[in-house]
Amino acid sequence: MLIDIIAGARPNFMKIAPIIRAIEEENKKETNINFRLIHTGQHFDKNMSGDFFDQLGIPEPHINLESGGGSQAEQTANIMVRFEKDLIEHPADLVLVVGDVTSTMACTIVAKKLNTKVAHVEAGIRSGDMTMPEEINRIVTDSITDYFFTTSDVAGNNLIKNGVEEERIFFVGNTMIDTLLKCQGSFKQPAIWDLLALQKGKYLMMTLHRPANVDSEENLRSLLEEIVENSHGYPLIFPVHPRTAKKLSSLGLKFENVHYVDPLGYLEFNYLVKHCLAVITDSGGITEETTVLGIPCMTLRDSTERPETCTIGSNELLGTNPKALAPAMQRLFNGQWKKSGIPPLWDGRAAERIIKEICTLYKV
Repeated sequence: MLIDIIAGARPNFMKIAPIIRAIEEENKKETNINFRLIHTGQHFDKNMSGDFFDQLGIPEPHINLESGGGSQAEQTANIMVRFEKDLIEHPADLVLVVGDVTSTMACTIVAKKLNTKVAHVEAGIRSGDMTMPEEINRIVTDSITDYFFTTSDVAGNNLIKNGVEEERIFFVGNTMIDTLLKCQGSFKQPAIWDLLALQKGKYLMMTLHRPANVDSEENLRSLLEEIVENSHGYPLIFPVHPRTAKKLSSLGLKFENVHYVDPLGYLEFNYLVKHCLAVITDSGGITEETTVLGIPCMTLRDSTERPETCTIGSNELLGTNPKALAPAMQRLFNGQWKKSGIPPLWDGRAAERIIKEICTLYKV
Protein backbone atom coordinates (compact mmCIF):
# COMPACT_ATOMS: atom_id res chain seq x y z
CA MET A 1 0.00 0.00 0.00
CA LEU A 2 1.00 3.65 -0.40
CA ILE A 3 0.53 6.22 2.37
CA ASP A 4 0.88 9.95 1.81
CA ILE A 5 2.11 11.46 5.08
CA ILE A 6 1.34 15.17 5.35
CA ALA A 7 3.38 17.72 7.32
CA GLY A 8 2.98 21.46 7.06
CA ALA A 9 4.53 23.05 10.15
CA ARG A 10 7.46 22.21 12.37
CA PRO A 11 5.45 20.44 15.15
CA ASN A 12 4.02 18.11 12.48
CA PHE A 13 7.46 16.70 11.78
CA MET A 14 7.92 15.72 15.44
CA LYS A 15 4.62 13.83 15.17
CA ILE A 16 5.34 12.04 11.88
CA ALA A 17 8.97 11.10 12.61
CA PRO A 18 8.08 8.06 14.77
CA ILE A 19 5.40 7.01 12.26
CA ILE A 20 8.02 6.81 9.52
CA ARG A 21 10.29 4.80 11.82
CA ALA A 22 7.42 2.45 12.63
CA ILE A 23 6.78 1.89 8.91
CA GLU A 24 10.45 1.10 8.36
CA GLU A 25 10.41 -1.38 11.26
CA GLU A 26 7.22 -3.01 9.98
CA ASN A 27 8.75 -3.42 6.53
CA LYS A 28 11.58 -5.45 8.07
CA LYS A 29 8.91 -8.13 8.56
CA GLU A 30 8.41 -8.16 4.76
CA THR A 31 5.32 -5.99 5.06
CA ASN A 32 4.99 -3.86 1.95
CA ILE A 33 4.14 -0.31 3.06
CA ASN A 34 5.37 2.50 0.88
CA PHE A 35 5.08 6.12 1.90
CA ARG A 36 5.63 9.59 0.56
CA LEU A 37 6.43 12.43 2.96
CA ILE A 38 4.72 15.54 1.64
CA HIS A 39 5.75 18.91 3.05
CA THR A 40 3.09 21.45 2.16
CA GLY A 41 5.50 24.30 2.81
CA GLN A 42 2.93 25.97 5.07
CA HIS A 43 5.67 27.26 7.37
CA PHE A 44 9.22 28.09 6.47
CA ASP A 45 11.47 27.50 9.45
CA LYS A 46 15.15 28.35 9.24
CA ASN A 47 15.86 25.56 11.75
CA MET A 48 14.36 22.96 9.37
CA SER A 49 17.63 22.23 7.61
CA GLY A 50 19.12 18.86 6.78
CA ASP A 51 20.32 18.66 10.38
CA PHE A 52 16.73 18.98 11.60
CA PHE A 53 15.65 15.91 9.63
CA ASP A 54 18.78 14.01 10.68
CA GLN A 55 18.09 14.78 14.36
CA LEU A 56 14.56 13.42 14.06
CA GLY A 57 15.66 10.43 12.01
CA ILE A 58 13.41 11.13 9.03
CA PRO A 59 14.17 11.49 5.32
CA GLU A 60 13.97 14.73 3.42
CA PRO A 61 10.39 15.24 2.16
CA HIS A 62 9.67 13.57 -1.16
CA ILE A 63 7.93 16.74 -2.30
CA ASN A 64 7.51 20.30 -1.05
CA LEU A 65 4.32 21.96 -2.27
CA GLU A 66 5.77 25.39 -1.32
CA SER A 67 2.38 26.72 -0.28
CA GLY A 68 3.48 29.17 2.44
CA GLY A 69 2.64 32.84 2.72
CA GLY A 70 -0.52 34.87 2.34
CA SER A 71 -3.65 34.94 4.45
CA GLN A 72 -5.12 31.76 5.93
CA ALA A 73 -7.59 31.60 3.05
CA GLU A 74 -4.83 32.03 0.45
CA GLN A 75 -2.66 29.45 2.17
CA THR A 76 -5.52 26.95 2.39
CA ALA A 77 -6.30 27.44 -1.30
CA ASN A 78 -2.65 27.06 -2.35
CA ILE A 79 -2.26 23.84 -0.39
CA MET A 80 -5.48 22.39 -1.81
CA VAL A 81 -4.69 23.24 -5.44
CA ARG A 82 -1.16 21.87 -5.27
CA PHE A 83 -1.95 18.76 -3.25
CA GLU A 84 -4.90 17.92 -5.49
CA LYS A 85 -2.66 17.98 -8.56
CA ASP A 86 -0.07 15.81 -6.82
CA LEU A 87 -2.60 13.29 -5.49
CA ILE A 88 -4.21 12.91 -8.93
CA GLU A 89 -0.78 12.25 -10.46
CA HIS A 90 0.29 9.93 -7.62
CA PRO A 91 -2.81 8.21 -6.14
CA ALA A 92 -2.43 6.93 -2.58
CA ASP A 93 -4.32 4.30 -0.61
CA LEU A 94 -4.34 6.46 2.50
CA VAL A 95 -3.60 10.09 3.36
CA LEU A 96 -2.31 10.44 6.91
CA VAL A 97 -2.57 13.87 8.53
CA VAL A 98 -1.40 14.95 11.97
CA GLY A 99 -2.29 17.71 14.39
CA ASP A 100 -4.42 20.73 13.63
CA VAL A 101 -2.63 23.12 11.29
CA THR A 102 -4.07 24.50 8.04
CA SER A 103 -2.33 21.76 6.05
CA THR A 104 -4.14 19.10 8.10
CA MET A 105 -7.56 20.43 7.16
CA ALA A 106 -6.72 21.37 3.56
CA CYS A 107 -5.21 18.01 2.62
CA THR A 108 -8.04 16.14 4.31
CA ILE A 109 -10.62 17.97 2.19
CA VAL A 110 -8.65 17.29 -1.01
CA ALA A 111 -8.23 13.59 -0.24
CA LYS A 112 -11.88 13.03 0.58
CA LYS A 113 -13.05 14.80 -2.59
CA LEU A 114 -10.81 12.42 -4.53
CA ASN A 115 -12.33 9.45 -2.64
CA THR A 116 -9.12 8.70 -0.79
CA LYS A 117 -9.27 7.45 2.80
CA VAL A 118 -7.88 9.74 5.53
CA ALA A 119 -6.37 8.89 8.92
CA HIS A 120 -6.06 11.68 11.49
CA VAL A 121 -3.36 11.36 14.14
CA GLU A 122 -4.18 13.39 17.27
CA ALA A 123 -7.87 13.30 16.42
CA GLY A 124 -10.64 14.39 18.76
CA ILE A 125 -8.87 17.01 20.85
CA ARG A 126 -10.99 20.11 21.50
CA SER A 127 -10.45 23.39 23.31
CA GLY A 128 -13.97 24.72 22.84
CA ASP A 129 -12.45 28.02 21.72
CA MET A 130 -13.71 28.86 18.25
CA THR A 131 -11.48 31.93 18.06
CA MET A 132 -8.54 29.57 17.54
CA PRO A 133 -7.90 28.65 13.89
CA GLU A 134 -6.67 25.27 15.12
CA GLU A 135 -10.06 24.46 16.65
CA ILE A 136 -11.76 25.04 13.30
CA ASN A 137 -9.15 22.88 11.58
CA ARG A 138 -9.77 20.06 14.09
CA ILE A 139 -13.54 20.14 13.71
CA VAL A 140 -13.48 20.22 9.91
CA THR A 141 -10.85 17.47 9.70
CA ASP A 142 -12.63 15.16 12.13
CA SER A 143 -15.99 15.68 10.44
CA ILE A 144 -14.80 13.87 7.28
CA THR A 145 -11.91 11.65 8.46
CA ASP A 146 -12.16 7.86 8.13
CA TYR A 147 -9.82 6.64 10.89
CA PHE A 148 -9.13 8.44 14.16
CA PHE A 149 -5.96 7.90 16.19
CA THR A 150 -6.31 9.51 19.61
CA THR A 151 -4.00 10.58 22.43
CA SER A 152 -6.48 10.16 25.28
CA ASP A 153 -9.86 8.79 26.33
CA VAL A 154 -11.14 12.38 26.47
CA ALA A 155 -10.39 12.83 22.76
CA GLY A 156 -12.13 9.55 21.95
CA ASN A 157 -15.20 10.58 23.93
CA ASN A 158 -15.32 13.89 22.05
CA LEU A 159 -15.51 11.96 18.79
CA ILE A 160 -18.19 9.59 20.06
CA LYS A 161 -20.30 12.57 21.15
CA ASN A 162 -20.02 13.83 17.58
CA GLY A 163 -21.36 10.56 16.20
CA VAL A 164 -18.15 8.76 15.22
CA GLU A 165 -18.46 4.97 15.47
CA GLU A 166 -16.21 3.45 18.11
CA GLU A 167 -14.74 0.94 15.63
CA ARG A 168 -13.14 3.83 13.73
CA ILE A 169 -11.46 5.27 16.86
CA PHE A 170 -8.09 3.91 18.00
CA PHE A 171 -6.59 5.04 21.31
CA VAL A 172 -2.87 4.76 20.58
CA GLY A 173 -1.06 7.39 22.66
CA ASN A 174 0.95 10.42 21.63
CA THR A 175 3.48 10.41 18.79
CA MET A 176 4.92 13.73 19.99
CA ILE A 177 5.96 11.88 23.13
CA ASP A 178 7.45 9.07 21.02
CA THR A 179 9.83 11.67 19.59
CA LEU A 180 10.52 13.29 22.95
CA LEU A 181 11.47 9.98 24.59
CA LYS A 182 13.60 8.88 21.65
CA CYS A 183 15.49 12.19 21.51
CA GLN A 184 15.83 12.81 25.25
CA GLY A 185 19.32 11.33 25.41
CA SER A 186 20.41 13.59 22.54
CA PHE A 187 19.20 16.95 23.85
CA LYS A 188 21.84 19.58 23.10
CA GLN A 189 23.03 22.31 25.41
CA PRO A 190 22.58 25.58 23.49
CA ALA A 191 25.24 28.29 23.41
CA ILE A 192 23.17 30.53 25.69
CA TRP A 193 23.65 28.06 28.56
CA ASP A 194 27.26 29.15 29.08
CA LEU A 195 26.68 32.67 27.79
CA LEU A 196 24.10 33.34 30.51
CA ALA A 197 25.75 31.04 33.09
CA LEU A 198 22.51 29.10 33.49
CA GLN A 199 22.16 26.48 36.22
CA LYS A 200 19.79 23.54 36.43
CA GLY A 201 16.54 24.50 38.16
CA LYS A 202 17.62 28.14 38.47
CA TYR A 203 15.86 29.70 35.49
CA LEU A 204 12.42 29.84 33.85
CA MET A 205 11.38 29.18 30.26
CA MET A 206 8.70 31.23 28.56
CA THR A 207 6.88 31.12 25.20
CA LEU A 208 4.01 33.35 24.10
CA HIS A 209 2.31 33.58 20.72
CA ARG A 210 -1.49 33.33 21.11
CA PRO A 211 -3.45 36.37 19.87
CA ALA A 212 -5.14 36.83 23.26
CA ASN A 213 -1.73 37.33 24.86
CA VAL A 214 0.37 39.13 22.25
CA ASP A 215 -1.88 41.00 19.83
CA SER A 216 -2.68 43.71 22.36
CA GLU A 217 0.39 45.68 23.41
CA GLU A 218 -1.27 46.44 26.73
CA ASN A 219 -1.91 42.75 27.44
CA LEU A 220 1.61 41.75 26.46
CA ARG A 221 3.15 44.46 28.62
CA SER A 222 0.99 43.48 31.62
CA LEU A 223 1.87 39.81 31.26
CA LEU A 224 5.60 40.41 31.04
CA GLU A 225 5.60 42.84 33.95
CA GLU A 226 3.67 40.36 36.11
CA ILE A 227 5.96 37.48 35.18
CA VAL A 228 9.07 39.52 35.93
CA GLU A 229 7.68 40.82 39.21
CA ASN A 230 7.06 37.28 40.46
CA SER A 231 10.16 35.61 39.02
CA HIS A 232 12.36 36.09 42.14
CA GLY A 233 15.03 37.49 39.85
CA TYR A 234 15.51 34.14 38.09
CA PRO A 235 16.63 34.38 34.45
CA LEU A 236 13.69 34.15 32.06
CA ILE A 237 14.61 32.57 28.73
CA PHE A 238 12.18 33.71 26.07
CA PRO A 239 12.53 32.19 22.56
CA VAL A 240 10.50 34.74 20.64
CA HIS A 241 7.88 33.67 18.10
CA PRO A 242 7.89 35.94 14.99
CA ARG A 243 4.34 37.05 15.83
CA THR A 244 5.47 38.17 19.28
CA ALA A 245 8.72 39.73 18.05
CA LYS A 246 6.84 42.39 16.10
CA LYS A 247 5.00 43.54 19.21
CA LEU A 248 8.08 43.45 21.43
CA SER A 249 10.05 45.60 19.00
CA SER A 250 7.37 48.29 18.99
CA LEU A 251 7.01 48.18 22.80
CA GLY A 252 10.74 48.37 23.45
CA LEU A 253 10.29 46.34 26.64
CA LYS A 254 13.52 45.47 28.40
CA PHE A 255 13.94 43.71 31.73
CA GLU A 256 17.21 42.82 33.41
CA ASN A 257 16.39 39.13 33.80
CA VAL A 258 14.43 38.56 30.55
CA HIS A 259 16.57 37.18 27.74
CA TYR A 260 14.96 37.32 24.29
CA VAL A 261 16.45 34.66 22.02
CA ASP A 262 15.73 33.46 18.49
CA PRO A 263 13.62 30.30 18.11
CA LEU A 264 15.71 27.28 19.08
CA GLY A 265 16.14 23.88 17.48
CA TYR A 266 14.13 20.97 18.88
CA LEU A 267 17.05 19.38 20.76
CA GLU A 268 18.26 22.71 22.15
CA PHE A 269 14.82 23.93 23.23
CA ASN A 270 13.96 20.73 25.06
CA TYR A 271 17.36 20.69 26.76
CA LEU A 272 16.40 24.01 28.31
CA VAL A 273 12.92 22.78 29.21
CA LYS A 274 14.28 19.62 30.85
CA HIS A 275 16.63 21.59 33.10
CA CYS A 276 14.51 24.62 33.99
CA LEU A 277 12.50 25.27 37.15
CA ALA A 278 9.25 25.80 35.26
CA VAL A 279 7.71 26.81 31.93
CA ILE A 280 5.28 29.67 31.34
CA THR A 281 3.54 29.25 27.99
CA ASP A 282 0.41 29.51 25.87
CA SER A 283 1.41 26.57 23.66
CA GLY A 284 -0.42 23.26 23.66
CA GLY A 285 2.39 20.93 22.63
CA ILE A 286 4.81 22.19 25.27
CA THR A 287 2.33 21.23 27.99
CA GLU A 288 2.59 17.62 26.79
CA GLU A 289 6.39 17.67 26.88
CA THR A 290 6.57 19.26 30.35
CA THR A 291 4.10 16.66 31.62
CA VAL A 292 6.37 13.79 30.53
CA LEU A 293 9.53 15.57 31.72
CA GLY A 294 7.89 16.35 35.08
CA ILE A 295 8.47 20.11 34.78
CA PRO A 296 5.89 22.51 36.31
CA CYS A 297 4.01 24.33 33.58
CA MET A 298 1.75 27.40 33.71
CA THR A 299 -0.53 27.86 30.70
CA LEU A 300 -1.77 31.38 30.01
CA ARG A 301 -4.98 30.38 28.26
CA ASP A 302 -8.64 30.14 29.24
CA SER A 303 -9.06 26.61 27.82
CA THR A 304 -6.95 23.70 26.69
CA GLU A 305 -7.42 20.92 24.17
CA ARG A 306 -5.10 18.76 26.29
CA PRO A 307 -6.92 18.49 29.65
CA GLU A 308 -4.94 15.40 30.64
CA THR A 309 -1.86 17.63 31.06
CA CYS A 310 -3.79 19.34 33.89
CA THR A 311 -5.73 16.45 35.43
CA ILE A 312 -2.78 14.03 35.34
CA GLY A 313 0.28 16.03 34.32
CA SER A 314 2.31 18.97 35.59
CA ASN A 315 0.34 21.70 33.81
CA GLU A 316 -1.99 24.28 35.35
CA LEU A 317 -4.40 26.38 33.30
CA LEU A 318 -4.13 29.93 34.67
CA GLY A 319 -6.20 31.87 32.15
CA THR A 320 -5.22 35.13 30.45
CA ASN A 321 -5.55 37.44 33.47
CA PRO A 322 -1.97 38.41 34.46
CA LYS A 323 -2.99 38.54 38.13
CA ALA A 324 -3.39 34.74 38.14
CA LEU A 325 0.38 34.41 37.89
CA ALA A 326 1.33 35.62 41.37
CA PRO A 327 -0.28 32.82 43.44
CA ALA A 328 0.93 30.18 41.00
CA MET A 329 4.50 31.49 41.10
CA GLN A 330 4.33 31.63 44.89
CA ARG A 331 3.41 27.93 45.04
CA LEU A 332 6.22 27.15 42.62
CA PHE A 333 8.91 28.91 44.62
CA ASN A 334 7.54 27.52 47.88
CA GLY A 335 7.98 23.99 46.51
CA GLN A 336 4.22 23.39 46.59
CA TRP A 337 3.61 22.53 42.95
CA LYS A 338 1.26 19.61 42.51
CA LYS A 339 2.52 16.06 42.06
CA SER A 340 2.02 14.84 38.52
CA GLY A 341 2.00 11.66 36.48
CA ILE A 342 2.10 10.60 32.83
CA PRO A 343 -1.12 9.94 30.90
CA PRO A 344 -1.88 6.36 29.74
CA LEU A 345 -0.05 5.12 26.64
CA TRP A 346 2.31 8.12 26.54
CA ASP A 347 5.08 5.56 26.54
CA GLY A 348 6.94 6.06 23.26
CA ARG A 349 5.05 3.38 21.31
CA ALA A 350 2.12 5.31 19.81
CA ALA A 351 3.43 5.16 16.24
CA GLU A 352 3.97 1.42 16.52
CA ARG A 353 0.30 1.04 17.48
CA ILE A 354 -0.82 3.29 14.60
CA ILE A 355 1.00 1.24 11.97
CA LYS A 356 -0.24 -2.01 13.50
CA GLU A 357 -3.84 -0.78 13.19
CA ILE A 358 -3.29 0.41 9.61
CA CYS A 359 -1.83 -2.99 8.68
CA THR A 360 -4.92 -4.65 10.13
CA LEU A 361 -7.30 -2.27 8.35
CA TYR A 362 -5.58 -2.73 4.98
CA LYS A 363 -4.66 -6.40 5.48
CA VAL A 364 -0.98 -5.85 4.62
